[in-house]
Amino acid sequence: MEDKFPARLHVIIAREAETAVVIRRGPSKLVCSIGWNLSSDTFEIGQWLKGRIYEKRCDLSPDGQYFAYFAMNGKWTSPSRGSWTAISRTPYLKADAFFPKGDCWNGGGLFTSNSKFWLNDGPHSKHILQDKHFRIRFDTKFSPKEWYGNESPGIYYLRLMRDGWEKISDSSHGEWHDITIFEKKLSQKSVLRKICHSQLNSTKGKGSYWDEHQIELTNSGEVFSFPDWEWADLHSKDVLFAEKGVLYRWRCSNDISSVRNNAVKNFNSMKFEPIKAPY
Repeated sequence: MEDKFPARLHVIIAREAETAVVIRRGPSKLVCSIGWNLSSDTFEIGQWLKGRIYEKRCDLSPDGQYFAYFAMNGKWTSPSRGSWTAISRTPYLKADAFFPKGDCWNGGGLFTSNSKFWLNDGPHSKHILQDKHFRIRFDTKFSPKEWYGNESPGIYYLRLMRDGWEKISDSSHGEWHDITIFEKKLSQKSVLRKICHSQLNSTKGKGSYWDEHQIELTNSGEVFSFPDWEWADLHSKDVLFAEKGVLYRWRCSNDISSVRNNAVKNFNSMKFEPIKAPY
């Protein structure tokens, strides 16, 4: 039986390059990595994985050349131990460095520079695959200043703040439902607000960690809510966002009524295909 939901999209933008990676999930046990050239709005399919990539524990090197991801396929007796962190060459998934995990606590990590990576896996992890020309090394001096738990927020919230989002508030909304709000200034007159939910028994199709968004016109206080934007960020003078399997680009200076006028790419029709990495 096929998913009843549109493809789920999450995007990570390189800090120092016109490059991003789209993590496209759907059906629920299939995921694909896709390179996005932000200058031309062109895309390159990387590879498919039969399993799950935890998109909020992933990262891109500042120059966009390397992609770090945390994945799970449940094959607990295999060399991967069923879950693993890998570093690959954007936009592919073939590992240059491979860190078996064995469970879904922690995992993933953050690039602290183009040549250093902090692995969110404790002091005892060991890599079992590393290309001899691989230039990434462990950052042994990095230590997160804040702790957001052992699952996705533990990496995701650190990445958001590193990439220019300001944490505004934390609040609890009943048992097993926490909300953390981040904001990024769009212009002198508007802000983009990211409302991050950590919720057990959330609405079907959203998962335990899901986001919604708002745009506030600060001069008037008017707030426009976008509950179906599962990802959004600012790139140059544009708001990029994902809604129901489609990526959009909206120029901040335009009237907000035109926010959905420019669809960049619809990913809903994609099907699994085996693809070999060129390295």
